[in-house]
Amino acid sequence: MAETDIEFEFKRQLKKLKQFQGSGTQLVSVYIPAGAQIHETAGKLREEMSQASNIKSKQTRTNVTDTLEKILQHFKVYKKPPKNGIAIFAGNISDNESKTDIQLFALEPPQPLKVGTYRCDSKFFIEPLDEMLENKDSYGIVVMDGREATLAIAKGTYVTIVKKMNSMAHAKHKAGGQSARRYERLIEESIEKYYQRVGESMDSHFLGKTKGVIVGGPGPTKDFFMKSKTFNYQIKILGCVDTGYTDDYGIREVLAKSSEILAEQEAIKEKVVVDQFIKEVVNSGLATYGEKEVRNALVTKQASKLLISEGLEHMKLGYICDSCNNEEYKISKGGEKPQIKCKCGSDMRQKEEVLLFDDLIDIARGNEIEIMVISTNTIEGAQFLSGFTGLGAFLRYKR
Repeated sequence: MAETDIEFEFKRQLKKLKQFQGSGTQLVSVYIPAGAQIHETAGKLREEMSQASNIKSKQTRTNVTDTLEKILQHFKVYKKPPKNGIAIFAGNISDNESKTDIQLFALEPPQPLKVGTYRCDSKFFIEPLDEMLENKDSYGIVVMDGREATLAIAKGTYVTIVKKMNSMAHAKHKAGGQSARRYERLIEESIEKYYQRVGESMDSHFLGKTKGVIVGGPGPTKDFFMKSKTFNYQIKILGCVDTGYTDDYGIREVLAKSSEILAEQEAIKEKVVVDQFIKEVVNSGLATYGEKEVRNALVTKQASKLLISEGLEHMKLGYICDSCNNEEYKISKGGEKPQIKCKCGSDMRQKEEVLLFDDLIDIARGNEIEIMVISTNTIEGAQFLSGFTGLGAFLRYKR
């Protein structure tokens, strides 16, 4: 797994927080930035508690007050904020209106918090933390020929087209009585202006924003453009590749042909791993998929690496029979909670509900098995989710 264990756990916590939906404005988010004083934030929360008495709904008023009190009590854990600050989320997360379940979650971010804020809403305010998880390694991509150019930024598994432009330099024109030499000079000037426009666009979109740039395209135009050096010298050119297209497909070609150049780029790593997984499933048998097969491989340590999609939304529901103490589990999707019968004939009672994503990762981590979370933003990632239900594992050996 490319990310550190701390970052991975942080992602898991954020994913969990995103699922909670409060009734009214009962979910409280508090951000204490690095270097701030906790007693100052505590004073602000006490002021909010006094303001909470104006909330019309008695239930909401009580829950908000109890939540703020829980946060104030939690502040006693700290003599000072952690080095990166602290984000605290608390509130009534019960999905049953007749019951109250006030929980508190405290997260130390992987980077220093720059914002201090308090927010009370129907969901937790996690956008500042989400921004921290964005892949900081962005790459610029240019595909061009003599007629058109497309510029894009690849960041993590996302590819964004930022500019498209056309050139009239090589369009067919009638000489109109002009000398051949003057006509050629006009074409040369048009080409220079075209290269200048592409270079200026690279400066605007890539300079100081990308780790490097890859240039692609059919024919020699890209090479002539590189020699023209119409872009800022600080832009680092990582490589030059041949492509058949100069549009969105050309951008994809560049990514596909730049695996060595962008060895650490998430989209490329994902493609390599998923392609290898499919190859192992089809040919050698040193890979498996499906919930039961993957779980067994993790439990027995037969698995060398767990592949799991970030789009996996299934739940693991645990049941117990009060008559014979038999325990079973079912995998549920879409919030379904089926009632099942025990082998002895009695109805079984649901005793637990956990995300399948979290459950399998806990097993893998407990057995020191490598984990790779597959995104849903790439073609390969989407294929892995739809074709293999987002679960797979590489195996150390075949049984």
